[in-house]
Amino acid sequence: MTEEFHRIRRLPPYVFAEVNKAKAAARARGEDIIDLGMGNPDSPTPSHIVKKLVETVADPRSHGYSVSRGIPGLRKALAGYYDRRFNVKLDPDTEVIATLGSKEGLANLASAITSPGDTILVPNPSYPIHQFGFIIAGASVRSIPAYPDDEMLRALERAVRHSVPKPTALIVNFPSNPTAYLADLDFYKEIVKFCRREEIFILSDLAYAEIYFGDLVPPSILAVEGAKDIAVEFTSLSKTYSMAGWRMGFAAGNPRLIDALARIKSYLDYGAFTPIQVAAVAALSGPQDCVAEIRQLYKDRRDVLLRGLDAAGWDVPRPEGSMFAWAPIPEKFRDMGSVAFSKLLLQEAGVAVAPGLGFGEHGEGFVRIGLVENTQRLRQATRAIKSFLNAHGINGPAHQGSQQKQSTLEDTAS
Repeated sequence: MTEEFHRIRRLPPYVFAEVNKAKAAARARGEDIIDLGMGNPDSPTPSHIVKKLVETVADPRSHGYSVSRGIPGLRKALAGYYDRRFNVKLDPDTEVIATLGSKEGLANLASAITSPGDTILVPNPSYPIHQFGFIIAGASVRSIPAYPDDEMLRALERAVRHSVPKPTALIVNFPSNPTAYLADLDFYKEIVKFCRREEIFILSDLAYAEIYFGDLVPPSILAVEGAKDIAVEFTSLSKTYSMAGWRMGFAAGNPRLIDALARIKSYLDYGAFTPIQVAAVAALSGPQDCVAEIRQLYKDRRDVLLRGLDAAGWDVPRPEGSMFAWAPIPEKFRDMGSVAFSKLLLQEAGVAVAPGLGFGEHGEGFVRIGLVENTQRLRQATRAIKSFLNAHGINGPAHQGSQQKQSTLEDTAS
């Protein structure tokens, strides 16, 4: 009985574990590590949301089992958000379900709709659950390019022609984790047109919808006419309201997919703690100044990080959304790979980043840098990186205008 369980065998060793182990060891030695590796918001949850949570917790009636689909008021609040933000009408009873964060929803929907051997189309690189949620469910994953352009559309055409069995679902994620790419509504129209024709479901991850910095305001794929025939979209309060640990997310869209997720969840959980759901209503329906403030916070951090990295001699594309920079490894270190480079950066600069390999094989050659420290710490990090690069013969400033694709409105439209 020493053989590994079947589903566990399909999961490779966790790439981030090596860097996490080195980070823990450095901290145990008393070293000051600036951790830009995990996308964990560091700013406090807005006070009116916390106040509503505390108020509801004080009511003993709120401590029993909740509702797996989400309390009615929460589903109505999410529908109201979609109406205001995207001009998308949703039926709270049939087209919305609350999830324990978007990650849980994605994984459980994958389980609900997947048969062993199904082919699923997933961008590479991408957030690990996009791929492994389906792998755990028994599917085979076919990688497609991550950038929203004609190359991705051509890859979808090839996938339909050459995959056996024909793909049953496609994952899209814009603003993207880890690449920070953005897509506009015209691109979504092409995706919806293709998937309706080929009868392929779309699972859209919109967790970073409110973290954007330029002229392109991230749209919802559900705003495309006919999208709800095939698409479901996942959103989250984690980044928008700095509520990552609260585990509050949603799925919205196609009623058949929502019902499938609801049936799976009805066997697995009783929904989030009721006070958290009530506080989530306060987040979605209350004052939204905090969202703009959080967006500005990440924009300021992005600008500080990129200026510092440029001065250090590291040319990194300018992200127009998400809370990450997707940084090509400096040429001098490219051959060592993203895991070894991340460990070296940790060892010599005291800065932790996420190796690109952890997001798929096409993430090799990159690292993901999170905007998860205040500007003072980011300046400290870039000074340490500059010293590290100088010690290896790299001197700034870097040349501007990286040839890497950047998620700007102009790039997407070209």
